[in-house]
Amino acid sequence: MEIENVTVRGTWREVADAARTTVGLEKGKGEPPSAWKRQMLLAEHSPIRQLMIKWKWRGLKYWVSVHFVRHKIGIEHFVRTQRSDRTGRDRDQVAQAATVDHECLADAQAIISISRKRLCRQASPETQAAWRAMLDVLSTQEPELVSVCVPECVYRGFCPEMKCCNYARTPEYHEAVKRYHTGVSSLKA
Repeated sequence: MEIENVTVRGTWREVADAARTTVGLEKGKGEPPSAWKRQMLLAEHSPIRQLMIKWKWRGLKYWVSVHFVRHKIGIEHFVRTQRSDRTGRDRDQVAQAATVDHECLADAQAIISISRKRLCRQASPETQAAWRAMLDVLSTQEPELVSVCVPECVYRGFCPEMKCCNYARTPEYHEAVKRYHTGVSSLKA
């Protein structure tokens, strides 16, 4: 499985100007500071949806692709067909482990929301790996966004799953929560 074409549409200036509009201010100038970006992402205010992330998985197992297609809000999926009339193969004979190309276009809010489910240790290891691979590539362009992409238990501060994996009872978990909260105490009240 490979990740290609990770691109960001929209700018942080647009995010900041949308935020300024909501509080009755005129457009600003320059790139907002990293701490402000992180604050906006942690707050999950609507202007973050100005940032759109596009990527493509090549050679993603079909059944892993299905896990991602379950996410619908703020994301569009474009998955290579398995239709017999398009591929020349009997669809009934194609295994779930067969690979597909899966392209997505998602806003920043969707990236955060998907991370909550797909970084959870209850997600299949293959699905976790595919999502981590995308986030690893994205981190070079949007480090603040990736820094707030955490599993549900870190996001909420407890595990809401019916069958807990017990990660929330480990020192590693407590360190992850501390990292997630980095800078929160210094933010404006």
